[in-house]
Amino acid sequence: MLNLNFYLFLFIFEKKISICFDAAESGQLLFQHPATKIMDNLIDLHHDIFSVMLIIATIVFYLIVVAVLKFRSDNIFTFRNFNFTHNTFLEVFWTLIPMFILSLFLVPSFVLLYSMDELHDFLVTIKVIGRQWYWTYEYTYNKGFFLPKTIIFDSYLLADSDLPFGSFRLLEVDQRLRLPSHVYIRVLITSTDVLHSWAIPSCAVKMDACPGRLNQVSLNMYRFGVFYGQCSELCGANHGFMPIVIEGVYVKDYFSWLLSL
Repeated sequence: MLNLNFYLFLFIFEKKISICFDAAESGQLLFQHPATKIMDNLIDLHHDIFSVMLIIATIVFYLIVVAVLKFRSDNIFTFRNFNFTHNTFLEVFWTLIPMFILSLFLVPSFVLLYSMDELHDFLVTIKVIGRQWYWTYEYTYNKGFFLPKTIIFDSYLLADSDLPFGSFRLLEVDQRLRLPSHVYIRVLITSTDVLHSWAIPSCAVKMDACPGRLNQVSLNMYRFGVFYGQCSELCGANHGFMPIVIEGVYVKDYFSWLLSL
């Protein structure tokens, strides 16, 4: 009985720990918990579009069922001596209605698209370099705060034997990318060998790392936590072993951590 209670305690404790982190859950169907306003808006737009799609799919499925049952060859009650082949009003109607529906989602889609590329007054600039098969992070610029030295470190996948209790297998790294919350962050992304993709679902960030090219993405986390991501571009044999871990902290704690390095 004692061993059963002990393992039950460990199971509940592990679940409590997992709640504090933003990673995919077993059997998950919906999005991860958002950490940025952009992700909030993306989820809302997805739900709106999906609701309209369900309505359209229901109507189309109903018309297909009616057509199959009513106009099947063995239905003796169906009137077959019709001689019309076109209906101008109907053809105009089912052409304009989809155009109207698409135009409704045109504005919010373009607003989100351009807001993701919008330039802000950044407080922090981070450079991300994709390599085979790990990430290199470089703290390059902090507005109003002088770094005594350039801070560069590599982030590797943590082996199973080194995983601390409650951590996620194939998602935890030896050195996390620590970033301040509630401020605008500019992330410069590139690669040294092949194509990679720096993606964090909770933060609505997914940007390709291309050799010889410097891509840019903005980030502003409105809550604290640990956010997990992975390389989302097929980059070689160890593509599945390039996790990304962002630790969102207070701005004061962030600069204190920088000074301690």
